[in-house]
This record gives sequence, C-alpha cells and structure tokens, in this order.
Amino acid sequence: MELGAFSVSLAVKDIEASKLFYEKLGFTVFMGDQAQNWLIMKNGDHVIGLFQGMFDKNILTFNPGWSNDAQPLKEFTDVRELQGQLKERGITLVSEADENSTGPASFMIVDPDGNPILIDQHI
Repeated sequence: MELGAFSVSLAVKDIEASKLFYEKLGFTVFMGDQAQNWLIMKNGDHVIGLFQGMFDKNILTFNPGWSNDAQPLKEFTDVRELQGQLKERGITLVSEADENSTGPASFMIVDPDGNPILIDQHI
C-alpha cells in the first residue's frame, strides 16, 4: 500500500518560535503562509508542517499523488481506494472521503495510541 509523501504536521503554540527552532536544525521554509499560521519546512527528504491554532494534536500526514517535493505523481493510488482497502482490513475511520467523488479528498484514522493519521490527497 503506497500512501504517498509523508510529513509530520505539528500543532504549534508560536509559529515564529517554531520556525526559528527548526531553522536551527537545518529546515527551510518550503511552502506556506506564516500570516495564515502555517508553514511547510524541509530538511533533505524530511518534511514537517507547522500549524498554529488549526488542530489540537500533532498529526502524521500522508499525501497520495504527491512526491516529497509536492509535485504531482503520474501514477498513484487514489485516496478513496486507500480508504476502501483500510476498511477491508478492519481499520475504523474517524472521517471519510466521499467515495462517489473524484479529485482532492481526505480521510482520517487514529492509531491504537490515539495518534491521528491524515490521508490527504490534493490532486
């Protein structure tokens, strides 16, 4: 099962302080808008998202259809197909993508320790 590009989405209290901290670790801003309280930062193949005031917990994020450089892939498993495969495997979904839709969609699951996992297709 190919889930797409992986990143950790961090729920931060102060986006400027977090940005400065991760810059000291070698991360650079890759995408985002700090004025809107979100930034995507990269260090090599490692990607983190900083999100202030958008959600309560850190989230493991997978993006079907995207490379680690946020470029569309020619071939990938659609988010709705991934959702169906996980349902067949007995995974409970917290939120679901509309199975009758096409294009961008997402669903969320939670691991046994309560960690949210977002499968978020942008294309």
